[in-house]
Amino acid sequence: MVKVQIRPNEPLEAALRRFKRQCNYAGIFRLSKKYAFYEKRSDKRRREERERIRNIQRAIRKSESKGKPRPLRKGGRGDRRESSESENSVPSVMDVVTTPITAAAGKD
Repeated sequence: MVKVQIRPNEPLEAALRRFKRQCNYAGIFRLSKKYAFYEKRSDKRRREERERIRNIQRAIRKSESKGKPRPLRKGGRGDRRESSESENSVPSVMDVVTTPITAAAGKD
């Protein structure tokens, strides 16, 4: 349950903004969208696969940039660096996605 107390002399818009932010952090918006309509099993499987790939890509980007200063870039997507395989030893996204998951891999 999300509660927001309005501070003295605080505008309603600011309190509403704080309320929306707390709802977003708590995951209420995501749950309401999830249960708004029925999702077929095949669509759920596709969505979860996309989320898994996105998380893997994010982890790879994070591990590549760890310890390196962030480069200053101008513009948008056209300025992305090309990285060669010999440059870093992190496997590509396709290597990670296509490798089969074993039962022992998930256990620590």
